[in-house]
Amino acid sequence: MNFPELIQTILIYALPVVFAITLHEAAHGYVAHKLGDNTAWMLGRVTLNPIPHIDPLGTIAVPALLYLASGGNFLFGYARPVPVRFGNLNHPKRDMIWVALAGPAINFFQALAWLLAFYLMKHFGVTETYFLKMSLAGVVVNVSMFVFNLFPLPPLDGGRVLVGLLPWRAAVWLSKVEPYGIYIVLALVAFNKLDDIWIGPLMKWTVFALSLLLSPFEFLLNP
Repeated sequence: MNFPELIQTILIYALPVVFAITLHEAAHGYVAHKLGDNTAWMLGRVTLNPIPHIDPLGTIAVPALLYLASGGNFLFGYARPVPVRFGNLNHPKRDMIWVALAGPAINFFQALAWLLAFYLMKHFGVTETYFLKMSLAGVVVNVSMFVFNLFPLPPLDGGRVLVGLLPWRAAVWLSKVEPYGIYIVLALVAFNKLDDIWIGPLMKWTVFALSLLLSPFEFLLNP
């Protein structure tokens, strides 16, 4: 990938990525606040300002290096996690599920919004490639975040959902995996196993679900 193509790709993906990360983390903090834990709220993390959510290493340096090193074929990154003290929640084990689901849920609805924007632009004859590509990038970014974060291993959101759903003893055992979970996930990503067993199949089903939800709009716009 040459330099002009790299700049073009960054410009297309920048806004969708910022929105995806910011709203994902803010959603965790907002739901935690509503369910009894004010940690993120008091630290100013329930905000639409992207700066508090950006990790210089995980949000900028790591994705950029991986993208360049792989010629644009591999991208991985992370934001600063929103601090949640699950013990402060009204019903810790149950409410943990809702706090964890808040982030992926907001990514799903963002993907839906970006896809609707794409349909509307096509319907009204918008031909500017930049905006069309940005809307599709918004779908890809948010579907990727939705699927990746639902992988059932702590500290990912899906792992915390599973901890909340399991019986107490099994939940305690799984929660002990959390300090090592991210390394397991990184190993699966590095050996291209996570894409085979989780990301690839679930992304296809998620895109299908989005298209199905928007099919009435598409029908009305293109009778």
